[in-house]
Amino acid sequence: MSRIRIDAVLVQAVIAGALSFAHLHDLAEAAGQDGWKAWAYPVSVDLLLVAAWRRMRTTADNRAAWAWFIIALAASLGANVATAGLLDLNDVPAWLRILVAGWPALAFLGGTLLVHSPTTATTETAPVTAAPLPTPSEPEPAPDVTVEREPEPAPELPPASAPEAAAPAAVPVTAPDVPVPPALLDHSRKLAATHHATTGNRIDSATLRARLGVPAPLADAITAQLA
Repeated sequence: MSRIRIDAVLVQAVIAGALSFAHLHDLAEAAGQDGWKAWAYPVSVDLLLVAAWRRMRTTADNRAAWAWFIIALAASLGANVATAGLLDLNDVPAWLRILVAGWPALAFLGGTLLVHSPTTATTETAPVTAAPLPTPSEPEPAPDVTVEREPEPAPELPPASAPEAAAPAAVPVTAPDVPVPPALLDHSRKLAATHHATTGNRIDSATLRARLGVPAPLADAITAQLA
């Protein structure tokens, strides 16, 4: 068992408590409370002080606990001052007799409110377990996307002044047997139509190869199918 260490603070607390206890007893006895009743008043004041102090330690921001602590402290200090010669204990005024007689009910009210009022102290709560994150599903393979290049606008040519100024028709080119994908062929038809609408001439193999970025044999095969 741990021993109580006796130091100057503990000795001073015992002396102060004993003197305050005696002053409260003397004041209660002078106000007409004789016998065991005079000894019960100091106990009532000290118990209210302890109850208010414990409540203040439990809840820091508690105005009710502070109010009752000040009331009990005022009763203790008032008894100490009154019995120091400022009050004639043989002729106690009526208002002080009324105050001493009504103290038990006031102390009981304060103690009940302090003990049974709900506290707002911070309580330990169970640790909150975070919900597991959903396992990311495997990404679905992206579909194949064919990127089509936008046709570059061809430079505008000045209109021919005479029929003989028109460019000669392109000579059909015999292309080797190279397979052409249908999607590429459709895109080539769009490019050829745009070229014809812009220049008035059919698209040739070199222009088509430059637009599509394909090898020369494939461009020749496409040009042959577009003829």
